[in-house]
Amino acid sequence: MSTVTSAATGKPALATADSRPRLDWRLRFGALSLIWGFSFLFIKVGTEGYAPFQVTLGRLVFGTAVLAAAMAVKRQRLPRGARTWGHLTVAAFLLNALPFSLFAYAELTIPSTLAGICNATSPLWGMVLSLVALSEDRPTRVRFAGLGLGFIGVLTVLGAWEGFHGLDVTGTVMALLASLSYPIGWIYVRRTLAGTGDSHLAMTGAQLLLATVQLAVVTPLFTSFPAHFALVPLLAIAALGALGTGLAVLVQYGLVAEVGPTTAQMVTYFIPVIAAAAGVAVLGESLRWSTPVGAVIVLAGAALTQVRQRPAGARASARPAPTGPR
Repeated sequence: MSTVTSAATGKPALATADSRPRLDWRLRFGALSLIWGFSFLFIKVGTEGYAPFQVTLGRLVFGTAVLAAAMAVKRQRLPRGARTWGHLTVAAFLLNALPFSLFAYAELTIPSTLAGICNATSPLWGMVLSLVALSEDRPTRVRFAGLGLGFIGVLTVLGAWEGFHGLDVTGTVMALLASLSYPIGWIYVRRTLAGTGDSHLAMTGAQLLLATVQLAVVTPLFTSFPAHFALVPLLAIAALGALGTGLAVLVQYGLVAEVGPTTAQMVTYFIPVIAAAAGVAVLGESLRWSTPVGAVIVLAGAALTQVRQRPAGARASARPAPTGPR
């Protein structure tokens, strides 16, 4: 019997050998990388037929449906308590409603390739925020070096030496803000929802449900009902929600339970590679030399920011895996 940390609650969850999936974890790891890597392509295709808020709402509806089905199969109930639901409302905004909407709006004007690379900056933002918000998460020289290297990579991707020529500033800033929203959300969850006693599936299902309600309220205020339903963009939104937001979460938690959060979070470093390949091969997006080079530097820096010094005579504690583009 192994102990892992629930990404939704921060509380240890138990996984037995009998409950392990039959499919090898390496195949599931590869599938998760592909699903999250293609999510940026799905967003781009979705926005070709629907408004960004509509893309996000559809994504959340399909994702929530998958988790609701999983909860029904496992006979799990939604969390109880006004305090828990209040904190989940904030988490739903920071981890789902806000970043999903920002990425959708960003991809109106920037390639899906660039959006995928911007998503990879989340660990860099996370380290910056941890210096302020998490007193127990002390940085090391290696992690500081990773932070500096990562932001050099960001400047390389954006072509800073050319004065950011040809870059849509608004779309790029939106994508970077979306990646910043994730670590803000996880710090909030870590401070407010640890130890609630509810399962990670129930907490995540409730969180997606709340995010769906938030978008259901906002979307009619800023968009009009579609005159017709474009099939291909609708299928892209369905895949984005059911696979990238619903199934991916279930696969991720299974990986954390089986191989641990350190191995599971390595999927983060494959996402921009797949996003770039999909954007170029499927959507025909252009790729300057600075984009892949900068992406490699970003990923190297992000990896260094995750290196933590292990105290002498102590085992490193389990940490929740990141959720990618979710």
